[in-house]
Amino acid sequence: MRRKSPAPEASAPEKGAPEKQAAVKKPTEERAAPAEKAGAKKTAEKAATKKAASAKKAASAKKAPAKKSAAKKTAAKKAPARKTAPAKKAPPIKKAPAAKKPLVAPKKATAAVEAAPAKTVVHPGKGESRTALVRRARRINRELAEVYPYAHPELDFDNPFQLLVATVLSAQTTDLRVNQTTPALFAQYPTPEDLAAANPEKVEEILRPCGFFRAKTRSVMGLSKALVEDFGGEVPGRLEDLVKLPGVGRKTAFVVLGNAFGRPGITVDTHFQRLVRRWRWTEETDPDKIEAAVGALFPKSDWTDLSHHVIWHGRRICHARKPACGACPIAALCPAYGEGETDPEKATKLLKYEKGGLPGQRLKPPQAYLDAGGRPAPPLGAG
Repeated sequence: MRRKSPAPEASAPEKGAPEKQAAVKKPTEERAAPAEKAGAKKTAEKAATKKAASAKKAASAKKAPAKKSAAKKTAAKKAPARKTAPAKKAPPIKKAPAAKKPLVAPKKATAAVEAAPAKTVVHPGKGESRTALVRRARRINRELAEVYPYAHPELDFDNPFQLLVATVLSAQTTDLRVNQTTPALFAQYPTPEDLAAANPEKVEEILRPCGFFRAKTRSVMGLSKALVEDFGGEVPGRLEDLVKLPGVGRKTAFVVLGNAFGRPGITVDTHFQRLVRRWRWTEETDPDKIEAAVGALFPKSDWTDLSHHVIWHGRRICHARKPACGACPIAALCPAYGEGETDPEKATKLLKYEKGGLPGQRLKPPQAYLDAGGRPAPPLGAG
């Protein structure tokens, strides 16, 4: 009998079909995978390109300020070189001593000083011209004339002989001490004849408060004797005659000539010397040279009053150690402004005599002085 061949299994083709389909799918997927990979690569490249571009921009942005700052630094380095270059060619500038400190003079004089201050601030330097010096010096004198319209010799006297003796006695002491001493002297010895014949010991006792009383006794008795023997007991009115008397120099002679005879003269005492140098009217230190230098700045007719103005200002406001700059009516004209107290309130406390509300130096001052508020000095032993 013939065996029947078994029928083919129906599931075989079913198993093979999926395998074929899978085989078909695999190449497709394999094809698709490179495509996806290629796309991913492109996307990654694009992203990388964008990142690189943004990084470049950021780098360039960072470099820009750096370049600017570098440029600024180089410009800053170069800039001083440009500025200093002309300075080498420019001539050296001479600095005036007064220009080192800009000083502001007080706008208004204090209550104790009635004169109006100068309007223009002047700070003369070493290069001040002769014309400018003359104008400034005369302006200072005019200002002081308004401050001290009652200025006078601060020695009590009734005649040329008394003024001559009092001026000799004023050496190395104050006018106040002389004024407190001479009343007793002139009460006992009113004339040159009386003093020439006096007992030296009695004269010494009277003059003891003035200091150097022995030397001063010899001087006043010697000049009294010379007046009696050479000039008939009268005080001569000529400079060349006065300076021949014992104890009489040019300063004393000009005090007598200017105030007893009305003949102009410059009195160069310690106050006068100090102030004219402080104001830079002259640099001389010898009294005779100071007299000549200052005399050349003013008309001869102004010499006596000029002496009073300068001396009075030196005694009341422009002191040697502590000048009252803040209360000075000529501060704007003074090249030495600032050497003393510039605060007005503190400076006012430094004022002396009538400017400080205190008694003056004369026991018998002129009426003009009393009318201006001045007060007479107390007698010897009264305070």
